[in-house]
Amino acid sequence: MPSGSGAPPLVVRCGAFGDMVLITALIRELEARWRRPVDVLTSGPWSEPLLRGQPGVGELVRVRSRKTPHWLSPDQRRAVAWLRARGRGPVWYCDANDSARSMLTRAGIPDEFIVDVRDHPLLAGEHATEQWRRIGRIDPPAAAAPLALEGVEPPAGCHLTVLPAQRADLDAWLEARGLGGIGLVLIQVGNKRTMRRGWKRLAVNHKYWPNDRWAAVLAHVRERCPDHAILMLGTGPEYALNEEVAALARIERLYNVADDLPIPRLVALLERAAGLITVDSGPAHAAAAVGCPLVVLFGRASTSLYRPFGSPGADVKVLSGTVDGEPSMLGIGTAAVADAWSGLRLRG
Repeated sequence: MPSGSGAPPLVVRCGAFGDMVLITALIRELEARWRRPVDVLTSGPWSEPLLRGQPGVGELVRVRSRKTPHWLSPDQRRAVAWLRARGRGPVWYCDANDSARSMLTRAGIPDEFIVDVRDHPLLAGEHATEQWRRIGRIDPPAAAAPLALEGVEPPAGCHLTVLPAQRADLDAWLEARGLGGIGLVLIQVGNKRTMRRGWKRLAVNHKYWPNDRWAAVLAHVRERCPDHAILMLGTGPEYALNEEVAALARIERLYNVADDLPIPRLVALLERAAGLITVDSGPAHAAAAVGCPLVVLFGRASTSLYRPFGSPGADVKVLSGTVDGEPSMLGIGTAAVADAWSGLRLRG
């Protein structure tokens, strides 16, 4: 099957917000090699607003759940019908389990048309985006290799393009809040792990960093950036957590916007901001993908694998700590965060 005939490349990836930012590295690699937009089969409410309209992304189909029995899932049945209608073409299956693989089988896509990430494990010291780019250069046995790149190679890392409509929406939103034309600093205190399973300090919530430390960091940010507005990010469930931290910080021009940040607006805000301090999170990867300088606190996750890696030249400072010899975000002190922020090359 030569490039330009048959079904276009298809990426199957059902991941968290950050995973879907990282997969843009694979999408760009495939779009450049096959010279066609890349279709995406995915799940999660964040995937569509994050990827819809991005350069290199073709059709995007989302299922609500991969684990619901097929006969009980209208989304899965629609996805299978779409797969059948688009015909056979090269597929890159990027999930760590078989939950979504059954849809390919039901659609009649043979294994020889599929590159499965599990057959090409991570190499020593390899970053997640580097793995995706490497896999993007592997072609299914039944799909003829595309034409050569002719010296054109996508840049390393992941990348998001902020569309004009997103910028217009952000401008109107900032003006309505009295923040138009003001320098912006962003803080991401929470993460879905922080908010799940009840009490934040449970051992399972290894992306939790204590509220009093966040309050101290906010005071430092206010001292260094006296003229900036400080916006606390998050999703709706994180609004209350932000309020707790804000009450401890007691600083002026601190805004909790976790209840009013749809993903397209969040990405545009990250592009506009002077800088971000965040836990290891989806917004951390999105910030790097639009070139926002950031300080990111890591817990147990591997920094070599998941360090935010986006636009060339974006300043990213990664912090990690240990408690009793084990990786832990609780081992990061406020002084380390303040020092990293003081050394960050802020925009604007």
